[in-house]
Amino acid sequence: MKTLHIETPLIESIPLGKKVKGKVWLKLEALQPSGSFKLRGIGYACQTYLRRGAKKFVSSSGGNAGIAVAFAGRQLGLPVVVVVPESTTENAIEAIKQEHAEVIVRGGSWQEAHDYSLKLTDSECIHIHPFDDPLLWDGHATILDEVKKSGLSPDVVVLSVGGGGLMCGIIEGLCRNNMATVPVIAVETVGADSLATSLSAGQHLELDDITSLATSLGAKKVAKATYDWCYKHEVVSHVVSDMEAVNSCLEFCNDHRLLVEPACGATLSTLYNPIEFLMDKKNILVIVCGGSGVTIDKMNDWKIKMG
Repeated sequence: MKTLHIETPLIESIPLGKKVKGKVWLKLEALQPSGSFKLRGIGYACQTYLRRGAKKFVSSSGGNAGIAVAFAGRQLGLPVVVVVPESTTENAIEAIKQEHAEVIVRGGSWQEAHDYSLKLTDSECIHIHPFDDPLLWDGHATILDEVKKSGLSPDVVVLSVGGGGLMCGIIEGLCRNNMATVPVIAVETVGADSLATSLSAGQHLELDDITSLATSLGAKKVAKATYDWCYKHEVVSHVVSDMEAVNSCLEFCNDHRLLVEPACGATLSTLYNPIEFLMDKKNILVIVCGGSGVTIDKMNDWKIKMG
């Protein structure tokens, strides 16, 4: 069965390369049909569950995962229900509906929407988790398969962490492509920093609330596999402010004519405001994870509100 995701461009960023000593390579997952990397893992999971007899999909999402499930369902000819929290943007909700999926708004956080979505499942209506499923990680790992095929050998991978599905997939991809020693920079925003909080405490914790505007990073607790990887692989946790994330989105739009959401801007901020760990790296791979729930007007509004 043909994959639902596409092979995305891998390009060198001259503007970002000027910020550090090495070359910066952008894996443009924002160009996936659903608008984010999520389609890789979710598409693979949906195809797998279809082969196992699924007749319907239900998911919970701050936007990107829901859009990916909706897209996959339409492509596979199966109905989809997506439960989203109240913080989800109208743009994201409309994008889900455009894929012919039903949208239910429940709760103030992703966790509340997720808990409700679990009540809708049965033997034929399969729940597609936004980040905590080995099938998703296997699908996300194809990013590194493509990087390997391109001939690039990165010295470090920079990515955003919400629930941690992307990080699990990237580390899996590194390991299966003989790059197991390549470190990962795991970036979060203040107020959605469940991984950093857990690592600081030395235990797998849940945040009391999500206060960051990077709603796609709004998991109160990362997947256990994500937390565990931090003790098996070199993972550098880094937390940035919402302002740094938004400013990086705007700079990136100017530099590369591509609009991404603050969840992705968090990753980019490690280069627009270079962190020490990256300064001696020769080839820096940045996962431009994307984001469908943003417009340039919304981005400017956020910047104005934050002063």
